[in-house]
Amino acid sequence: MDARRIAVVGAGIGGLTLAIALRRQYGLEVDIYEQTAELREAGAAVALSANATRFYEQFGLGPELASRSAEVSALIYRDGRTGRLIGEHPVGPSYRERFGAPYFGIHRADLQTILSAAAGLDRIRLNKRLVGIDDTGAHAALRFDDGSTAEADLVIGADGARSFVRRWMLGYDDALYSGCSGFRGIVPMDKLPSLPNRTALQFWMGPGGHLLHYPMGPDHINFLLVERHPTPWPVRDWLMPAAEGEQSRHFARWHPPVVEMITAQPVSNRWGLFHRPPLGRWTKGRVTLLGDAAHQLAPHHGQGANQSVEDAVVLAACLADAGSSPLAEALERYERLRRGRTRKVQYASISAADVLHLPDGDNADQRNARLGSLEGALHHLGWIHEFDAGTQEPSEHQGGTWL
Repeated sequence: MDARRIAVVGAGIGGLTLAIALRRQYGLEVDIYEQTAELREAGAAVALSANATRFYEQFGLGPELASRSAEVSALIYRDGRTGRLIGEHPVGPSYRERFGAPYFGIHRADLQTILSAAAGLDRIRLNKRLVGIDDTGAHAALRFDDGSTAEADLVIGADGARSFVRRWMLGYDDALYSGCSGFRGIVPMDKLPSLPNRTALQFWMGPGGHLLHYPMGPDHINFLLVERHPTPWPVRDWLMPAAEGEQSRHFARWHPPVVEMITAQPVSNRWGLFHRPPLGRWTKGRVTLLGDAAHQLAPHHGQGANQSVEDAVVLAACLADAGSSPLAEALERYERLRRGRTRKVQYASISAADVLHLPDGDNADQRNARLGSLEGALHHLGWIHEFDAGTQEPSEHQGGTWL
């Protein structure tokens, strides 16, 4: 295995975690090719649940991660228009006890700094935008837009939601618009005087939209405001310019803390929320996929990064176990272990918006009753967060629904 050359396309959370797992647990090295001129993560923050943080603790990154994160104190559901408390469930130590690891909010740039150092900065090649793959020779050949090339025995496409490697595999772009768009922001806590439970992860729910927010470090809140609008998505890009005040179109009469948060900073963009259909196969020849490139999720469960970590841990183990055996067998095992699990999380994530956006009536009342109980609230996330990708195989009957 030592002589095999492994190329990872993308220095995001999944690619870096794979490199760390291979290096720290199995003594194997990879070369990571990143298209940007400097390491930087798109987006504002990421919520890391126990199904990811358990591995970072095993890698010895727990203390550094904790020092740059905010640990979520509670999971709270509210009516977005009135502020009525629907369910409040302590997280913190009880979450650790139940799921075996912490729940953190962290800025993506801070997480990438931690992961890139652990993966080895000497293994990361910057300014390498992939423009071609040739898998017809003795090795897979990568071609970059600066004219350089590289060869590998295995290429792992960890290049995110707009993956070049996935497009190369399929021959087309299969992104699907979810019918929802969103506004993202980071707000200093001192600009949110009326916000209750600042260290909690909170959902403010209502017909046609919701607000999700959680702490990101000691002084800031990260939020995603989701609106079921517009349909269809009107531009080719996933981002389109937004005028100040547009974020309040649907939410102007919601509870004051909601309005306070979404208007605390100027907005510049509206984000189309896209996902991708499950693939029958993740591998083509010497090329396979990981993370969002394999199974881009709608963001409503906050599992995009966490599923990438799970993928990385499983793929690392499969590659290490392969020894000198054909890599095709290792990749087949990787897919078998991951396809069913990620399909269930994909389904749960896309259906979550329907549940959060229910109109007033019996269905909303039943949802609220379920989320008001601890067991009911944990039902939609327990099967996700308690899963240990290092030791468990997903059950055919495990999870897969929001309620």
